[in-house]
Amino acid sequence: MYAPERQREIVSRARAAGRVGVRGLAESFDVAQETVRRDLLVLAQAGLLRRVHGGAIPTPGPDGEPEVAERETRMSDEKERIATLAVQELPHGGSVLLDAGTTTVRLAMLLPPDRELTVVTHALPVAALLATRPNITLHVLGGVVRPRTLAAVGERALEALRGVYADVAFLGANGLARRYGLTTTDPAEATVKRALLERSRRTVVLADRTKFGRRDAVHVCDLADVDLVISDSGLADDLAADVEAAGPAVRRA
Repeated sequence: MYAPERQREIVSRARAAGRVGVRGLAESFDVAQETVRRDLLVLAQAGLLRRVHGGAIPTPGPDGEPEVAERETRMSDEKERIATLAVQELPHGGSVLLDAGTTTVRLAMLLPPDRELTVVTHALPVAALLATRPNITLHVLGGVVRPRTLAAVGERALEALRGVYADVAFLGANGLARRYGLTTTDPAEATVKRALLERSRRTVVLADRTKFGRRDAVHVCDLADVDLVISDSGLADDLAADVEAAGPAVRRA
């Protein structure tokens, strides 16, 4: 296989799986790891991939952030397992804050029907799922809705959160790294995420392995501010250990 063919296949695999690893690609193509690293460098310089520890992830859309529908298809099985494990972190009667994100939507789907919960969210998909659930007392934050994430942001959302204090906040993130903490692409969403964290007794981050070792444009919080990170079983041991060294426990589903 010539280099351009191999590189096209690498991009295709990255978009399908959300991440590719140097070792796995080298074994799959029967080439040296250094050859794969050169391929990833070429693809990163072309703007088709972003290098991360041990491999690469696909770059988002033209404005730096993929659509909700596109993100929904990435790492679908892993997100389902993460959400299933996150159910164990719910209070037995009490209140939770649910951030916007495709994994938090899956958690909303899995909320137990026999448990009384108060849910506060700024995510339209979460609100739509829970609006008719008889065991859920739902509070929806106002604000300007971002089309990319269907999350309400701005001063109205922040003002509503000032009167809230919850047992657990479940946050999503675009990037998660020991040095950079939790990061995302949009300043307005970062501000709301930070407020969710500040208005909860515990903070649980739901992040599949493609988010680890990655830094996006806007800082949300340091990892020391997070109590628990739930990821998938494909997360490398060294990345998990690096995050745990910064403060939060890491569990893999």
